[in-house]
Amino acid sequence: MRVSAVIAAGGQGTRVGGDVPKQLQKLGGKTLLSMSVKPFDKCRRVNEIVIVLPEAFKETESTMGIQSETPLRLVSGGSSRQDSVALGLDNVQKDTDVVLIHDAARPFCTVLLIEQVIDATIEAGAVVPAIQVIDTVKQADSTDTTGSRFVKTTLPREQIYLAQTPQGFALNVLRDALKLGRSGVTATDEAGLVEQNGHAVRLVEGDVENFKVTTSDDLQRARDRINSELFGDGQHTRVGFGYDSHRMVSGRRLVLGGVEIPYKSGLDGHSDADAVCHAVTDAVLGAVAAGDIGQHFPDTDPQWKDVSSIELLSKAVDVVSGRGFCVGNVDIVVIAEQPRIGPHVQAMTERLSGTLGVSPGSVSVKGKTAEGMDSVGRGEAIVVHAVATVVQR
Repeated sequence: MRVSAVIAAGGQGTRVGGDVPKQLQKLGGKTLLSMSVKPFDKCRRVNEIVIVLPEAFKETESTMGIQSETPLRLVSGGSSRQDSVALGLDNVQKDTDVVLIHDAARPFCTVLLIEQVIDATIEAGAVVPAIQVIDTVKQADSTDTTGSRFVKTTLPREQIYLAQTPQGFALNVLRDALKLGRSGVTATDEAGLVEQNGHAVRLVEGDVENFKVTTSDDLQRARDRINSELFGDGQHTRVGFGYDSHRMVSGRRLVLGGVEIPYKSGLDGHSDADAVCHAVTDAVLGAVAAGDIGQHFPDTDPQWKDVSSIELLSKAVDVVSGRGFCVGNVDIVVIAEQPRIGPHVQAMTERLSGTLGVSPGSVSVKGKTAEGMDSVGRGEAIVVHAVATVVQR
């Protein structure tokens, strides 16, 4: 019995926000995508994994760094989920018996659930894990002219289930259903196409923790779970300290924490001279005894000329992850006479948290002045101090 897993990761995930699709955003030093792949890699009954990605991200370092002992293939997705799944199916081995379709935005799937879906698919040919609703379900009518909605009817909740993935299909069952999709029939999941193609779909018990990350609130829930797992087990926590300072000069952009701040002058340096990112980079590297920013990104190397320091920080986070740790939180003090830091703290916090793979609540940015003293007080320089914790995974 040969089993192929297709991980649908071709969407852009715009409702979550951020600079990259949600499946490439990091939680605890790992992307949602890599977390979603892991249980399929651990399941010995899965013979291959096909990941369907947006074309622009198919060859990025973050996706190529996925750890998998199971044979793995990356393919480009299409314009819709149905198209992407069809392209993934085109790339599975021809002797596949069972195909599992899983959303990359479900990072907490278990090997046990995968096993249950495989067993049921062998018997039924089409299977969906699902959770029975516990709340009373109301069907609404159309919105009226005032924007109000009213209950049309109350549905029997014992008949209402919330579908999850992985969904399992016999190869020929899924292939025939996707042909229906290519003819113009649409559905929100593969089981919907299989149903419309006349094949019965069996339900198996899903997992309440196998939730889908769709919105920023979902992403926060996932981060909270990861942080709880990391910090709640008494695992090894380490602390690093970072410091950076740069002269203010005319003719340069002022970039702090990955955010461009309108001002008459900027910081002088080989890269974009983002002193906040530099201090945080030193802090996270120091916490795992991995040297400092100058060792990893020397100003004598032309490849780092004018580079975004957010990119350097992201690479530092990868170093931390490679040593078996992830970032816990950071605390940053920016000492600058002008411009005022306060109005830009939220934007800096959001940019830094996304790069570090932590929630915004785990990033603190504080602005201070030098009260007119020394070069900082005269507006000639900006100084940043940062403290970071990292947690052993």
